[in-house]
Amino acid sequence: MEYRYLGNSGLKVSEITYGNWLTHASQVENDAAIACVKAALEVGISTFDTADVYANTGAETVLGEALKGERRQSLEIATKVFGPTGPKGHNDTGLSRKHILESIDGSLGRLQTDYVDLYQAHRFDHETPLEETMQAFADIVRQGKVLYVGVSEWTADQLRAGAALAKDLGFQLISNQPQYSALWRVIEEEVVPISKELGISQIVWSPIAQGVLTGKYKPGQPLPEGSRATDDKGGADMIKRFMRDEVLSSVQELEPIAKDLDLSMAQLAVAWVLQNENVASAIIGASRPEQVHDNAGAAGVTIPAELLSRIDDALGSVVERDPAKTNDSSPKTREA
Repeated sequence: MEYRYLGNSGLKVSEITYGNWLTHASQVENDAAIACVKAALEVGISTFDTADVYANTGAETVLGEALKGERRQSLEIATKVFGPTGPKGHNDTGLSRKHILESIDGSLGRLQTDYVDLYQAHRFDHETPLEETMQAFADIVRQGKVLYVGVSEWTADQLRAGAALAKDLGFQLISNQPQYSALWRVIEEEVVPISKELGISQIVWSPIAQGVLTGKYKPGQPLPEGSRATDDKGGADMIKRFMRDEVLSSVQELEPIAKDLDLSMAQLAVAWVLQNENVASAIIGASRPEQVHDNAGAAGVTIPAELLSRIDDALGSVVERDPAKTNDSSPKTREA
């Protein structure tokens, strides 16, 4: 495993982050989830990402149990706040001071830790003054409950405004967590340049495009049984944007490139996002320990420039690059 600095900070994270969205307390039984966490630790993954909204707080609970007994100082635990938890009351969501201060205490209890290394605004809250949000983050940093602050799926303008307020309040934003893969490159035009300027790294989710970049989905063929595309708990909805024959056909053209590098298709996909110098870590999920071992093989891989060009040629016009897609991520009104 290799490790990279997160933003303009002294914190290092593993190039591969283990994340438990759509798996723990949802798609995967607890024993299997704990086995996957243990596999992550075995391969040198030290960074674990979750959120209070995953499985309506269940995912944090499972992760806390899985990491119990591990040396806390050797881990980087990240969670998030924004989405609705509990009964979805009128203050059970968003980035208000009330929701942030209550949510961090709930997360710490479920994760069985006194602090989280990284606390992230899961989306941008259009209904709360940004000054209120950043002041709440500053306060929980000073209380020692949070060591570093990041965000997820913020636009370039939102990152600039948030970073300026954070600086005035005596802390800094060091990370953004966007969707990013060889098929989904919407951050490259605007978010990545401003992030470099501000000292913010990307911790990217869905580097294998919900499994599409593994090549297991074949154009014109039935969906593999038990795959994410058949999951009615949320997985199928997330993957459907890629489930077009022209996309699946283009992905099949990546297989000889993976073979040239002696990588699996999943390893190639994860290694591809790590070639971006603004990416500190790629989040992987897993339902089986062997998936963790396979994906971890992407750490430390260098893809030569000529093969990066071949990847671009293979995927061609099916790549989504529109930076406006980032604006679609944060709801204009709260769900609750």
